[in-house]
Amino acid sequence: MSDVMVVYDAVSKFFPVRIRPGQKDRPQLMVALDRVSASVRKGELITLLGPSGCGKTTLLRLTAGLLAADEGRITIDGAPVTGPRKDACMVFQNFGLLPWRTVLGNVEFPLELDGVATGERRALARHFIELVGLTAFAEHFPHELSGGMQQRVGIARALMRKPILIFMDEPFGALDAQTREQLQEDFLKIWSRTGTTVVFVTHSIDEALLLSDRIFVFATAPGRIRTVIESPLAAERLNGDIRAHASFGTYRGELRELLRE
Repeated sequence: MSDVMVVYDAVSKFFPVRIRPGQKDRPQLMVALDRVSASVRKGELITLLGPSGCGKTTLLRLTAGLLAADEGRITIDGAPVTGPRKDACMVFQNFGLLPWRTVLGNVEFPLELDGVATGERRALARHFIELVGLTAFAEHFPHELSGGMQQRVGIARALMRKPILIFMDEPFGALDAQTREQLQEDFLKIWSRTGTTVVFVTHSIDEALLLSDRIFVFATAPGRIRTVIESPLAAERLNGDIRAHASFGTYRGELRELLRE
């Protein structure tokens, strides 16, 4: 059995460039991704690192089946991506919670759509609510929660179908710095208990170093994976605050220079 979860095989994506009124030229195409090839192993936490506009989110949405590749092929667990899958879930930057439903109601919603019996889905929802540390807030509504707590609800909801793959599009980007750091640490603990493969988009060098098994560093215009780096701190990220690691600043500087080149 292969230990590879995702394979990108010469994947390209183009978007039309808007032509101004009165122009007679044929519409041009912007190359968002140019022949991206890489693979993600099962159980890995991969970060896609790069500045805005380099194609990170486009690649994530292609993998999730929300967009179709124009060239090349993407497979998940050996099967070509032809659209969204129930066993691959997305966590967005905006929380996307249903405001009229409680935490419990939001978390159980995916299995409600699947027709799972009330008792079974609520028992599972309470399990994942406990996993993200929100047991005391199960009957609260989204407006009664902080931003960090709302994102925990989103993570619990994504876990409900026990996905083989989770896509995360800058999920902590809208949070204040202190909440973001705490949620990064908490998410690592949650991920280590589930063993789910994660593809995580970020433009933060610190976040990539904190979370990753490997870092896919993107070049810009057109979007390509410039290099893949084995995170030098991966083995230590669950054993305390690696921001205080003696080499953290050195690795951060090296990544910064790589992105600037």
